[in-house]
Amino acid sequence: MKSTKKGLFTTEDGRNHTFIFFLVALLFTLWAVGNSLIDTMDKHFQDYYHLTKADSANVQFSHYLGYFFMALPAGWFIHKLGYKWGIILGLSLAALGCLWFYPATKIDGFWAVLLGVCLVAMGFSFLETVANPYTTVLGDPKYAASRINLAQSFNAIGWPIAPYIGGLYFYHSDVALSAVQNAEIAHKTMWIPYVSLALIIIVLIAAFIKSKMPDVVGNENNNSGSETAKVDVFGQQNQLSTILLYVCAILFSFALGMIVRFFVQLFYMDRATLANPQAMVALNHILTRVFYIVTGIVGLASIIFIAIKKGKLIHRDSLWSAPHFTGATIAQFLYVAAQAGIFSFFINYMVEEVPALGESWKSNFFIGGDNGSILRNGAYFLTEKGATSLMSWLAFPLFLIGRFTGSFILRITKAHHMLGLYAVINVILMFVIVAKLGWISVIAVFLSFFFMSIMFPTIFSLGIFGLGEKSKLASSFIVMAIMGGAVLPKVMGAIGDAEGMSAGYVVPAICFMAIALYGFFWTKLSGSEGLNGVKIGTGH
Repeated sequence: MKSTKKGLFTTEDGRNHTFIFFLVALLFTLWAVGNSLIDTMDKHFQDYYHLTKADSANVQFSHYLGYFFMALPAGWFIHKLGYKWGIILGLSLAALGCLWFYPATKIDGFWAVLLGVCLVAMGFSFLETVANPYTTVLGDPKYAASRINLAQSFNAIGWPIAPYIGGLYFYHSDVALSAVQNAEIAHKTMWIPYVSLALIIIVLIAAFIKSKMPDVVGNENNNSGSETAKVDVFGQQNQLSTILLYVCAILFSFALGMIVRFFVQLFYMDRATLANPQAMVALNHILTRVFYIVTGIVGLASIIFIAIKKGKLIHRDSLWSAPHFTGATIAQFLYVAAQAGIFSFFINYMVEEVPALGESWKSNFFIGGDNGSILRNGAYFLTEKGATSLMSWLAFPLFLIGRFTGSFILRITKAHHMLGLYAVINVILMFVIVAKLGWISVIAVFLSFFFMSIMFPTIFSLGIFGLGEKSKLASSFIVMAIMGGAVLPKVMGAIGDAEGMSAGYVVPAICFMAIALYGFFWTKLSGSEGLNGVKIGTGH
């Protein structure tokens, strides 16, 4: 009988997969860099294309639209052709999107940039679908959680680095020039980080083509709720499930209305239109009517459909008859909406709302040195470059510290309690920001990064709890719920345009309120006492 030696990267057949693991782990860094770069772009486009904050949120819209469109196709493709070719296709799409940024800057149309953002996101959707489950089979099953957490540490590297890179190439700070002139200079170099990223991706494609990746053999019955399989989560609270399903339908109609509005806007919008205030007012009137018409028709049709089909949709064995899953879908929609809004308008807030800096800060390393501040009315204020430096050196490190400390706390406490508590704290922080309390509000912005950190993976784990073989389908729906990141930041931006950036934070405040309710009422929704030992191995 052949003896085998199992370990962190060694499987039962004795094969060592250390190289493959670290090759896959690089993908975590890759999509972190790409996603984080997106969050530094909004303010640049506001200056260059003369956009409102609401219109600049189309960057996030395109990004999350790519994820939304590819969530289910990626799963189907990987099931048919395997994880290796799923990774190669994902990398190819991402490389194509990155390379597209060079002609996009020459075309000089906002639609061209948004196309690149969408293509990159579609590629990352494949990679995220592959990488997390694949790391679990590259060694002894008992070390699966350790491998996921180790891979996630590679993800941690990318988030703080990208804003620093974006600050170098997306923003130009010359006090003698206007914001538009600085943006025009920066726009000429905007493609450099993306084309550089494409070259790295091409090297990774070659490495994966040459590599011998083992077949995935996983436990089909494995799910986060297996240890409590006796809990019957189906068909026990049909009335509550129906109410939550109606809420899902309303959010879906809202999202679809925004999608149609987005494509109509792309069809009509060019740089000349963007620079003409009267043309933009007329266009926005048309877009608003389109949104209301589509949302109204789809929403009404969805509600009628659910009312007619309720007996079939919410039967005892239906996935949607589990209230904690339906609630998780809504909570994830709202969480990603809040995260996308806070991340994407961070630079706007720092430039517009941060009080004057002391003279000792004008050349501070953490705000990018001399280019991080600008003298205005006898006082120093943050520039866009300074804001990106703070995002890189303070905001995202707080997010990562929250992720690591949260991973430990979630091992010793009930996940839904922690989710509810962190959400309540963020509600308080959002209203502190809205109240415009000077430096106290600024500190609240940074603290919100810390208290958002555990929400995505925790909602995910709570949502698929106890679903058994239905957990894979449930996972797809919860991943698709990140469409919230495409929709609500536009609302936050519109409020910021009308009332100031601080007022826009009322939108994530409402999102966190709903998430807190989900956390505190999860026991009632799931019929379980609690879920311990949540492992933070995933997260957008």
